[in-house]
Amino acid sequence: MAEEIRKRKRNKRKKTAVEHWVNYVLIRALIFIVSLFPVEMVLKFACFLGRGLWRHYHRGRQRAIDNLRASFPGKDDEWIRKTGKRSFEHLVMLAVDVIFISRLLTRDNWEKYSTYKNAEPLKWIMAEKKPVLFVAAHYSNFEIMSYVLAQAGFDIYSIARPFDNKFLTKYLYGLRQKSNQKIIDKKGATESMEQIIKEGGALCFIADQNAGKKGVFVDFFGRKASTYKSIGLLAIEYNLPIGVGMSWRVDNKFFFNVEIVRQIMPEEWKDKDDPLLWITQEYTRAFEEGIRRDPAQYWWIHRRWKTRPREERQ
Repeated sequence: MAEEIRKRKRNKRKKTAVEHWVNYVLIRALIFIVSLFPVEMVLKFACFLGRGLWRHYHRGRQRAIDNLRASFPGKDDEWIRKTGKRSFEHLVMLAVDVIFISRLLTRDNWEKYSTYKNAEPLKWIMAEKKPVLFVAAHYSNFEIMSYVLAQAGFDIYSIARPFDNKFLTKYLYGLRQKSNQKIIDKKGATESMEQIIKEGGALCFIADQNAGKKGVFVDFFGRKASTYKSIGLLAIEYNLPIGVGMSWRVDNKFFFNVEIVRQIMPEEWKDKDDPLLWITQEYTRAFEEGIRRDPAQYWWIHRRWKTRPREERQ
């Protein structure tokens, strides 16, 4: 079965540039129509669409249920399904956030849409033009912190993976860059990072993707999860502090409580036997503690535990 799936992926026809352009035009038309309505109304409709996605996207629904059941073994089926369905609502609401964030949020009105906690220490480090790493998980609106910091005048660089559709990639990158945020393509990002660090910039990563067999395995909700080494290696090589940022959406509103849930300083890993493993586990543990506050805002649909450690594979 696995071999058949791999063959189907290899044989899948790639879309032409014309097809990508048509899709882009249709998406832009939809975005234009959506943006004519108040954001709260659109978010309410997004919840309706999320419930429809939960009902009809069988494979994604089952993956979310399996991940939730393994992560919260003490919860009953009703809680699992309720939390999973709500997580699908949050997925669609994030898409609405992407459309509205550049229209609503400015340097002067960020307090209207967000609150911040424990951000001052790292803010002062950035104000002194010293480099910082920020990490976030696929949770709630994980874009808002870097967006606000960039609008406040800080030198913010976000690592991103482009879409197959280059027209859509250019448009979405443009939305993020309206806040003066710089986007670095994930492919070849290593070449740019050293210069950014030397200039005192802040690098922002989404740090909860499956990293494959070459990743470092850390505990995440009671199971080993493969995690990229690059963040820990950068921190160790350049003695960089790491800010673990998370946001929580309030009800179904375009309003977020943003918090630096963990600040990891270089002196903390100096005496560790395996600094890379310790750093990676530390920010992953901070993610888990933040997610447990409201599990429904996490992306349970994604394949976080896809790759298994060698001993499990054997």
